[in-house]
Amino acid sequence: MSDVLTKALAGQPIQFDDPGFQAVDAVVARNSQLLVQLNTGYRDRAAVNALLEKLIQRPVAPMTTLLPPLQTDFGGHIFLGRGVFINRNCMLVDLGGIYIGDRVLIGPNVTILTVNHEENLATRRNLHCQAVHIEAGAWLGANVTVLPGVTIGENAIVGAGSLVTKDVPADTVVIGSPAKVLRKIKMTD
Repeated sequence: MSDVLTKALAGQPIQFDDPGFQAVDAVVARNSQLLVQLNTGYRDRAAVNALLEKLIQRPVAPMTTLLPPLQTDFGGHIFLGRGVFINRNCMLVDLGGIYIGDRVLIGPNVTILTVNHEENLATRRNLHCQAVHIEAGAWLGANVTVLPGVTIGENAIVGAGSLVTKDVPADTVVIGSPAKVLRKIKMTD
C-alpha cells in the first residue's frame, strides 16, 4: 500500500502534489471501469457481489445485497460487514475509510463522505480524510448525507434527508439538517 493510502486511512493530511497520489489515481482509473460494468445491464446478486469484490478488493459476504447503480471515488477503502443492504444511487467517497457493520441498511441516494479540503485557496486541493463508521444494525434512510469522521451507533436510525455532522448514539433515531436526536428506540424481544 502506498504512503498516501496509509495516510488516508490514518487520517493524516495528504498533499495533492505528493508523488504517491498516483497510487490513488491508478485505483480510481481501474475502479471507474468496474463501476461501468457494475452499473450497466442486469446482474443477479452473485454477479453484482463478484464485481463489488473486485471494486473493494476484499470478499463480500453472500447475504450482502447491493442494488446498482453505485458510485465511489476510490472503492478500495470500503469495508462491509455481513448482511449489508445498499439501495440504489449511493455515493461512497471512501478514501478515508468507510466501515459498515453487519446488517446495516443504506437507503437510496445516500452519500457518505470521508474526504474534506483545506480552506486556504493556495492549498485547497490538499485532502483531510476521516473515516466514517456505521455500526451493526444501523439504518440510513433515503437521501441521507454523512460527513467525514462521523460514527453512527449500533441500531441507530437516521431519518430520510438528514445531514449527519456529528456522531449518532446507539439505539436512537435522528433526523434533520443537521441531524438531531429525536428519541431512543424502544427495543422489543
